[in-house]
Amino acid sequence: MKYLAQIFLCSTDPLMAFPLLSRIYANAPIVLCLATFGWGTNTVASRLAVGEVSPMMLIFLRWGLVVIFVFSLHGKEMIKEWPTIRKRLKWVFLMGGFGLSMFNALFYIAAHSTTAVNLGIIQSTMPGMILLGSFFIFGSRINTLQTFGLLMTFIGVVVMVSKGSIENLMLLAFSTGDLLMFIACFFYAGYTIGLKDRPKVSGLVMLGYFAVAAFVMTIPLMVIENAVYGATMPGTKGWLIILYIALIPSFIAQVFFMRGVDLIGSGAAGLYANLVPVFSAIIAVMLLGESFSTYHLAAMIFVFAGIALFEHQNRKKI
Repeated sequence: MKYLAQIFLCSTDPLMAFPLLSRIYANAPIVLCLATFGWGTNTVASRLAVGEVSPMMLIFLRWGLVVIFVFSLHGKEMIKEWPTIRKRLKWVFLMGGFGLSMFNALFYIAAHSTTAVNLGIIQSTMPGMILLGSFFIFGSRINTLQTFGLLMTFIGVVVMVSKGSIENLMLLAFSTGDLLMFIACFFYAGYTIGLKDRPKVSGLVMLGYFAVAAFVMTIPLMVIENAVYGATMPGTKGWLIILYIALIPSFIAQVFFMRGVDLIGSGAAGLYANLVPVFSAIIAVMLLGESFSTYHLAAMIFVFAGIALFEHQNRKKI
C-alpha cells in the first residue's frame, strides 16, 4: 500500500518508472478534474450518511482516519519534516483547522437549514473569492477573457442548480444556512490561497499535518454536538461511508488539489471548484438513478468551456 501511495501521490522516483502516471501527475487539468470528481462523490456519500452518523461525528472520524492513513504511510517522513513544519505551526493550524475542518462543519450544518440549490449557487462564488484573494495578497491578475471564462463557469453552476429555469431562480429564498455556507466558502477560499505559500515538503506529508490540525479542531465541535444534540455513532453502513469519505474526498482528492495549485497557482486551480456540482449531478444520475436532463448538458458545456478559456489564456501567458 505504501508503494502505491508513493506512485500516485508524492514520490517522483517511482513515477519515473511509470511514464503515463508521471504525465498525469504533471498535468494540472487532469489532477484538478480528478480532485473535483472525488469531491463530487462526497455529495452522494453525504446523502447516504444522513441518519447513519451525526455531522460532527462524521467529520471527527473522517479526519481521524486521514491522520491514520498518512501516518501509517509516511510517518517517518512527517517526523523528518517536523523542523520545517514547526516554524509554520500557526499557518498549519489555520489551514487545516479552519480551512478544511470549519468548511466541512459549516457545510454540513448549512445543509440542514437550506436547499441544495442554494448550496450550489453559493459554492460557485468560491472561485471568485480565490481570484480576488490572490489579487490582493499576491498581486495575481486576470485579463478580460479570463474574467469571461470565470463568468461562464458561474453561469454553468447557476443553470445546474436552477435546473435551467429562470422561474426556479426567481423563487429562491435565502436563510441562515446560506450565510453559513458563504462563510464556509470563505474558509476554503482562504485555504486554497494559502496553499501557494506552503513549505517545500511532499503533498502527502503536508496533508498529514493539515489532517492533524483538522482533527484537533473537530474535537470541540464533536463535544458541543454531543452535549446539545446528541451524537450518533455509525453502524456498519455508516463506517463504510466514513471510510470512503476519508479515503477519496478527504485524502486522495486533497493531495491532487494541492498538486494542481503547485502547477498553475491558487487562482486558476480554484476555478475547477465549479466542476463539483457538475460531477455531483453526473454521479447522482449514475448511482442514484436521477434523470439526465438538457440543463445538465448545458451546465457542463458552460463550465468546461469557461475553464478551457481560462486555461488557454494561462498557457498564452506562460
